[in-house]
Amino acid sequence: MQDTTDQANAASQGLDSALSERAFRKIILRFLPVMMLGYIVAYIDRTNVGFAALTMNKDLGLSALAFGWGAGILFFGYCFFEVPSNILLCRVGARIWLSRIMITWGIAAAASALVTGPHSFYVSRFLLGVAEAGFTPGAMYFFTAWFPVHYRSRLMSWYQMSLPIASLASGPISGLIMQMNGFLGLAGWKWLFILEGAPAIVIGVTFYFLLTERPEEAKWLTPEERDVVIRTLAAEKRERPVKKMWAAMADSRVLILAGIQFSFTIGSYAVAIWLPLILKGHHLSNFSIGWVAAIPYVFGCAGTIIWARRVDHSGRRIGNLAFACFVGAIGLMVAVKFPTLIVSMIGLSIALIGITSARGIFWSIPPRFLTGMGAAGGLAFINAVGTMGGFFGPVVMGWLKTTTGSFGAGLAVMCGFMVVASLLTLSMHLLLKQE
Repeated sequence: MQDTTDQANAASQGLDSALSERAFRKIILRFLPVMMLGYIVAYIDRTNVGFAALTMNKDLGLSALAFGWGAGILFFGYCFFEVPSNILLCRVGARIWLSRIMITWGIAAAASALVTGPHSFYVSRFLLGVAEAGFTPGAMYFFTAWFPVHYRSRLMSWYQMSLPIASLASGPISGLIMQMNGFLGLAGWKWLFILEGAPAIVIGVTFYFLLTERPEEAKWLTPEERDVVIRTLAAEKRERPVKKMWAAMADSRVLILAGIQFSFTIGSYAVAIWLPLILKGHHLSNFSIGWVAAIPYVFGCAGTIIWARRVDHSGRRIGNLAFACFVGAIGLMVAVKFPTLIVSMIGLSIALIGITSARGIFWSIPPRFLTGMGAAGGLAFINAVGTMGGFFGPVVMGWLKTTTGSFGAGLAVMCGFMVVASLLTLSMHLLLKQE
C-alpha cells in the first residue's frame, strides 16, 4: 500500500514538474524577446552618441572633455528620477509604466538630432536620461513577479545579454546610417539619432498590449499552468526578506550591491561610449569602425550564456560575480599594456566577457532578499547609484584623454574600478557568511 502511495506521489510530482516547465517556457517566450528588444533599442540610443561623435563633435565644436560631459550627463537625469519612477511603476503597473518609458525615450532620442551646440547637447542628453529612468529596475521588478530563483540567473543573463547584442548590432548599423550624411540635407549623425530613436516608440506600444502584470491575470495560460506558477512563486523562500522601501535602501546588502554596480558600470560604459573614438585612433574608416567595434561583443555574448549556465548549475552566484569582475579587469589591463590594434581588441574582448557576464549574475542576487515595495525601491536604488558610473566613466575617460593625449590612462583607471567591484563582491560574501 505504501509503495502504491509513493508511486502516486512521484507521478504527481512528475506531472507538476512537466506542467511547471511548460508554463514557464510559455512565459519566457512571451516576455523575454520583447523585453530584450526594448533593452537593446534603449542601450543603442544611450550609446550611439559614440558613433555620432565621429562627425558631430566637429560640427558642434565639442572638445573631448565636453563630449565626455555630454555623454555622461544622461545618467544624472536617469539617476535622479530612478527611484520615483519605480515607485510609480509599482503603483500604476509595469505594463503602463514600461510602455510610457519606451515611448517618451524614443521621442527624446530622435529629438537629439535637433541639438546645435554644447549646451543643447547637454540638455538633450539630460532629458534622454529622465525619459528612460526606471526602465532597468522596472524590468527586474517585473521579472521577479513572474520567475522563481532557479530561473533567474539564466533569465537575467539572457536579458543582460541585450547589451552586448546591442553593441554588436549598433556598430554595423550605425556605420551604415552614418553613410547617409547629406541625404535630404541632414548630417549623418542626425539621421543616426532619428532612425535609431524611432523603434523605441513602436516597442513601447507593443509593451502595452503584450505585457501582463501578474500570473493571476494571464488568460493566455491555462488554469492549470496559472495555478502551478502561482504556487511555485508563493513557495519561494527569501534570505532575511526586506519588504519596505526605506528599509531596503538602508540594508547593508543593498548598499554593497550598489557599490558593485557603480564600479563595474564605470568600466562598461567608458568602453562602450569611447570605443569608436579609440578605434579611430588606429586610422580606421567610420564604416570599418562599425564592424571592428562589434568584435568584442561577439565574445561577450558567448561568454555570458556559457557563464550563466554554469552559475545556475553551481548556485555560486557571489563567487562567480567576483571572478567575472576580475576577468574584466584583466582584459582592460591587457588593452592598456599592449595598445596595438589586434592585442587591444583581444584585451577588450576578455574584458567584455567578464563585464557582460557580471551583469547577468549580479541582477539574480537582489531578488534573493527583496520583495514587494522593498524590491521596487531597492532595485531602483541599486541601479540609480550604479548607473552614476555611466556618468563618471565617460567623463573620466574624456578628462584623461584631454590631459594625457591617449586612452591608456583612462583604461587603466577603468581596470582599477573593476578590481574594486571584485573586492566589494568578496566583502558581500563575507557579510552573508557571517549572517
